[in-house]
Amino acid sequence: MDHQGQSSADLDWREGAIPVSRRFDDPYFSLNGGLDETRHVFLGGNDLPARLCPGFHIAELGFGTGLNLLALARIATVPVRFTSFEAYPMAVDELARAHAAFPELADLSAQMRDGWPARRFTVGQVSAEVIEADARAALPAWPGRADAWFLDGFSPAKNPELWGADLMAEVASHTAPGGTFATYTAAGHVRRALAAAGFAVTRAPGFAGKRHMSRGQL
Repeated sequence: MDHQGQSSADLDWREGAIPVSRRFDDPYFSLNGGLDETRHVFLGGNDLPARLCPGFHIAELGFGTGLNLLALARIATVPVRFTSFEAYPMAVDELARAHAAFPELADLSAQMRDGWPARRFTVGQVSAEVIEADARAALPAWPGRADAWFLDGFSPAKNPELWGADLMAEVASHTAPGGTFATYTAAGHVRRALAAAGFAVTRAPGFAGKRHMSRGQL
């Protein structure tokens, strides 16, 4: 992360608490229960915590406020690994403002912010690394392979760069055999790109009135 703690996220704040990207004109978490959405889409969509075992590796496109990491840390009872790619990281004061919306995560979010100036830190049982880079450039060179992916970039309509076929192919090539992904979007071109990359893709009920989300297994 930026060792000066400066932001490159370029934010507005909706209702004083919800960060919205000016760059992509999209909120960082659901206006209707961000933590519950994370549980439904990214944890439930990857069959977590049932699959967690020591050394299990989760990777993510789009770190944002770190809410998915915090939700994972809340359920992880064994040491697991987490790698996230984020091109425009928030500053620590912005994270604190966003985290105030989730008082039940206060202890874990404080741990995260304490480690934030570094690229690697620990939150609960989760050893985390945030790679500050455009995933299109960084993922091909990444040596890791994930057991589960959280695909959580801004909306494909607002941020198409993070949902292209080439990048979805890189996601697949950095997935362990039998590994999974989950995402809130059911956009047809995203689902087709993931299927072409080798995932068996299915639609599942979305969160809070959203008809569908997508999940899949390599």
